[in-house]
Amino acid sequence: MLGYRYIDTGAMYRAVTVYFLDHHVSLTNPKEIEKALANIHISFNTNSKNITETFLNGANVEKEIRKMRIAEYVSQVSAIKEVRADMVEQQRRMGKEKAVVMDGRDIGTVVFPNAELKFFMKADMLIRGFRRQRELLDRGQLVDLDEVIDNIIKRDKIDTSRTESPLRQADDAMVLDTSYITIDEQVDEVVRQAISRIIPNVRI
Repeated sequence: MLGYRYIDTGAMYRAVTVYFLDHHVSLTNPKEIEKALANIHISFNTNSKNITETFLNGANVEKEIRKMRIAEYVSQVSAIKEVRADMVEQQRRMGKEKAVVMDGRDIGTVVFPNAELKFFMKADMLIRGFRRQRELLDRGQLVDLDEVIDNIIKRDKIDTSRTESPLRQADDAMVLDTSYITIDEQVDEVVRQAISRIIPNVRI
């Protein structure tokens, strides 16, 4: 609708987690981490259905990064200082051309603190759990709801308490509670705010 490029920065950390797990990288060994990061290249491509997919060193890992085995480790990996520094640098390079929507837990506070428009999205924990469970089911993974919610709670705790770029709401971010509104309604609100703030001469 606005012609902006979408970048899921959480997928980037998940891709790093895939590489770390598959190559048995020690999360407490800085030398191993540095060597691994030097061999990681993450990119995004749009498929025939206009859906953005994540590529790790040229391989499509979109399905792999959404698995529970990755969800169980991604917060630990993303809390590593060297990992965050490397990903933030990549994200800033991606955003240089502007016209970008970035989705992530530190975008408005660390990566792009001067972004034109920021949204802090939240939802009821049970609803988040149901949504995540449905996403996993759509990908062929049947996971107990309690396990899904426990994983979300664990990730939130790690992400909000970590030293490097903790998850928090930016002071100038608009809060959007998505608990009881549809995806289309969420999109409509984001587009409305984007047009009114960034492209004020356009009417919808």
